[in-house]
Amino acid sequence: MNDIIKNIEAAQLKENAPEFNVGDTVKVYGKIKEGNRERVQVFEGTVLKKQGGSTRATFTVRKTSNGVGVEKTWPLHSPNVEKVEVVRRGKVRRAKLFYLRDRVGKRAKVKELVK
Repeated sequence: MNDIIKNIEAAQLKENAPEFNVGDTVKVYGKIKEGNRERVQVFEGTVLKKQGGSTRATFTVRKTSNGVGVEKTWPLHSPNVEKVEVVRRGKVRRAKLFYLRDRVGKRAKVKELVK
């Protein structure tokens, strides 16, 4: 039974899963259905966390819209996520950036990783 589930989950994985880390600023191109129409909407923000593995892997992106913090959690291998584009790399020292929720303005920024 366990092998059957593994085979089904392996078929649902994306071959070209996007490469990004916590702290990166990303653009998530998500498909949105409105009635019988489908369009792509861009959600740009900082990656707060990545969690899970295989088909259950998710990531949370946070942005501020009109002075209000908005967080959205996306499944990594979902067909509704068209692509994830890295805008800039962030230099962070921890896996979960929940402390950014309490910060406002310039303090809520993540330093850019320079290579």
